[in-house]
Amino acid sequence: MAARSIATASISFGLVTVPVRIYPATRASAGLSFHLLHEKDHARLKQQYVCEKDGLVVPRSEMAKGYEFAKGRYVTFTNEELKALDQKATNGIEIAEFVPEGSVDPVYFERAYYLGPEKNGAKAFSLLRRAMTETRLLAVAKYAARGKDYLVLLRPADERLEMIQLYNEDEIRPASEVPVETRASSPAEVKLATRLIESIASEEFDPGKYGNEVRRRIQKLIQAKVQGKDITAPEPQKRKAQVVDLMEALQASLARKGKAGSPARATRTHAAPLQRVAGRKK
Repeated sequence: MAARSIATASISFGLVTVPVRIYPATRASAGLSFHLLHEKDHARLKQQYVCEKDGLVVPRSEMAKGYEFAKGRYVTFTNEELKALDQKATNGIEIAEFVPEGSVDPVYFERAYYLGPEKNGAKAFSLLRRAMTETRLLAVAKYAARGKDYLVLLRPADERLEMIQLYNEDEIRPASEVPVETRASSPAEVKLATRLIESIASEEFDPGKYGNEVRRRIQKLIQAKVQGKDITAPEPQKRKAQVVDLMEALQASLARKGKAGSPARATRTHAAPLQRVAGRKK
């Protein structure tokens, strides 16, 4: 079934304008949701909002949206004022610069979309995608929509473009906040660790190999419950014996992998490795 677009926009770089349609790149189907019910009659429960000052339930007709400009002090906005805040949305994707492939750290990636050409925009769209493919450059752009400005990254994806919504720099925690104790490794340890890594390496990432095992297990248990069966928690797995000696653990891992059969050593012939974006906090 053909994907349905969720919005239209126009990519601009220089004096060139490319009308596009935006499509979701992901499906929200990974989780299973459970509803809160009244145990007595299995009726759905409704959420209520309670005023923290007088403890009364507040209906939606008496609710207002406010911004806390100081501790405990708010300024409220009417629906008309909130609409005025959204008037900046232009649905324009303005390219600010082009950067090399692999120059943006994936830690900045927030959400992905696909872009396809709008009516009468196929030629300009194809030209932009081909030029970016041949130059191996990605576009950093500003996207204004829904009253907000988004930082996005455009990159070729087959015959289409992919638009990745990025976090802003102030939303990324510096890696230096994570405490690390660095210790030296012996050449023998590095050699064994390298052999272990290469024994389970593949030439490319295949997401089809990895299913959602937890989801499937829960669905199976739910179906059993629907059929009137009782479900019980599985016996807790016994913790594996901890191997204190690092060399011993590496050697045992390689021996176990050897019994299972090792795949051919991977070759690194694909895209350039991802690098940290310039200016990222250290």
